[in-house]
Amino acid sequence: MGCLLKGGGGLYERLSVGALVLAAGEGSRLGFRPKSLIEVAGVPLIRRQLIGLSSAGVDQVVVVVGHYTADIMPVIEDFPITIVDVSDEKSSSQKISVNKGLSALNGKFDAVIVVPGDMPLLGGQDFIDLIGAYKKRAKGILMVRPRVADKIGNPVMFDYSIVDEENNSQHPFCRNWWIDHPSQCLEWETDNSRYCIDLDTIEDVKAVEKRLGRPLVIPQSYEEANGAA
Repeated sequence: MGCLLKGGGGLYERLSVGALVLAAGEGSRLGFRPKSLIEVAGVPLIRRQLIGLSSAGVDQVVVVVGHYTADIMPVIEDFPITIVDVSDEKSSSQKISVNKGLSALNGKFDAVIVVPGDMPLLGGQDFIDLIGAYKKRAKGILMVRPRVADKIGNPVMFDYSIVDEENNSQHPFCRNWWIDHPSQCLEWETDNSRYCIDLDTIEDVKAVEKRLGRPLVIPQSYEEANGAA
């Protein structure tokens, strides 16, 4: 008989789970700011996500940084995580971030969660619920992501066995696999809108501020930090 799952609940065989947190982007649509450092209730998004993943029982977390490595490092260096810096790459695209992050996982896991670094409302229970949905998936399903009404959300969780499949597409790994293997993918239906909220633009920030009833603290842009007009 399976043991009680760490994060996910119920009598299921325990899975070893790795997670990638993607925080390498330049935040161009937000005025070239590190989105993962936006503060909610005084806590940067990336710290909130690391705390949530830890409380969900994830076994290893890889954080992929790039454009704002020097700014992000002091915020996360006290966590027992693996850090991958892609700032020397020609591009910090999501495809490169995911590929480099997967390569940094220590050995093979049963499953992997890919978390965009700009999702402000995700907490431990949200990760636990996603892991639980993944464990309850039908036989043959290898990738799961939340669906809220007509919106497809994040994070994505997938079987580690697909990592070694060749990916020549320009699309990020998860998107490409989802498109090419629809019968092995599950849109997990939930009414939890936190899975569909990210911070790409100032309008997104304002919407979250309205929802929470409190302001978010947005980091300065490079020009602002360096006194440019």
